[in-house]
Amino acid sequence: MVKVGIIAGSLRKDSFSKKIAQKAKELFPAGFEAELIDISNLPVYNEDYDSGGNPPEGYTSFRNKMKEVDAVLFVTPEYNRSMPPALKNALDVGSRPYGDSVWEGKPAAIISQSPGRLSGFGANHHLRQVLVFLNMPVVQQPETYIGIEENSFDSNGNLVDERIIASIEALVDAFVELIKKYKS
Repeated sequence: MVKVGIIAGSLRKDSFSKKIAQKAKELFPAGFEAELIDISNLPVYNEDYDSGGNPPEGYTSFRNKMKEVDAVLFVTPEYNRSMPPALKNALDVGSRPYGDSVWEGKPAAIISQSPGRLSGFGANHHLRQVLVFLNMPVVQQPETYIGIEENSFDSNGNLVDERIIASIEALVDAFVELIKKYKS
């Protein structure tokens, strides 16, 4: 069984990123176990915690959880043309202590979303740049930018826009192929 961690970059309870992450989770095929990873309780990264030998429990549990997964799907909104601070913090926490990164070599994929016309383009590219540095092979095509519209979700918060669902499905399919390439 291949384990895929899905991280939604937004902390908001009813965030579009969390709803999209849930839909993506449902689209993985048999043989893949996708799990939503919560980053809301991670303390802000401070290297002093690691160098002191007693990191916060939030760091330890997050790092252990990420070590269990084989690949990571990131679903992110865009804040000021970049990724949200909570997502950047999770990347930083997971990349330390130096030489013990939980990200090393794990296949990754990115979905960015925004109600704006650019659909999270800036966040997608900033995140992609960080993942390259963390030595994570990233799905190159399709690039998945989701423009949220008024009718994208039903009254229960479920993603219902077939065009968006098809684009997520195409990304998941490409991601599965990338994972097979690196984890076979």
